[in-house]
Amino acid sequence: MSQKLSPMTALLLTVPPLLWAGNAVVGRLVSTLVPPITLNFLRWAVALLILLPLASWVLRRSSGLWSHWRRFALLSLLGVGCYNALQYLALQTSTPLNVTLVAASGPVWMLAIGALFFQAPVRRAQVYGATLSILGVLVVMSRGDWTQLMAVRLVAGDLFVLLAVACWSWYSWLLSRRDEPDAIRNDWAAFLLAQVVFGLVWSGLFAGLEWTLTDAHITWGWPLISALAFVAVGPAVLAYHCWGIGVQQAGPAVAGFFANLTPLFAAIFSAAFLGELPHLYHALAFALIIGGIVVSARQ
Repeated sequence: MSQKLSPMTALLLTVPPLLWAGNAVVGRLVSTLVPPITLNFLRWAVALLILLPLASWVLRRSSGLWSHWRRFALLSLLGVGCYNALQYLALQTSTPLNVTLVAASGPVWMLAIGALFFQAPVRRAQVYGATLSILGVLVVMSRGDWTQLMAVRLVAGDLFVLLAVACWSWYSWLLSRRDEPDAIRNDWAAFLLAQVVFGLVWSGLFAGLEWTLTDAHITWGWPLISALAFVAVGPAVLAYHCWGIGVQQAGPAVAGFFANLTPLFAAIFSAAFLGELPHLYHALAFALIIGGIVVSARQ
């Protein structure tokens, strides 16, 4: 990519990780008000109402959505149904900072899934970078105490995050294949709405199981309504919009570095709103993960 990173493009690419970090903190704040999978369903239901006025044409029979329903059903299962629900589940037992740091292991999953299922070549620099990212994740999961790894003591939320990242990596590789009509792919609102339509089916099914198998309940009030407004408008719509424009202007390689700002913002938000001050091992993990990204980006 030959595009230059202008200040405006840098701003556009900074907005998504800022919102994604806020999503993790808000998800933790309302964890006692709404079940995690139900929160995911409500979030995307509100996002649907926001997107309909922007791209309702994609629901027409002639748009190409319904003839490609299998692709959008799979994309929505991974990106809308599973990824966000698993993140909210993780926040029941883990902190926003841990969740975002463990999620920064994405490059490892990207390499593994790309090589195993999409015949993508793996460069030596990418292996070195992935190794650093793995070390960063191990630092978080051990809480800075390596003896914990020997005892295989893992917080349930950390495992949910790893599964969520695996889903997101598979989702991202599927996105690299343009198997849908250009009219849908080139319109960010239409492309997102096409996924949300099927995603609501998946998330609704999962939420139904949650209410059937658990003692689920919702505590309605302004705190929950405000949280739903934020996670729907911010991380679910605005972040996708800014990210799409930023990637087009700077290229996916440059944009990838900005995604790893999420743990830094999560640490700031957690300290400000949850009183969860970051520890030294968080700084070490963040440095290792960023180092892995930098090394893997070398040609």
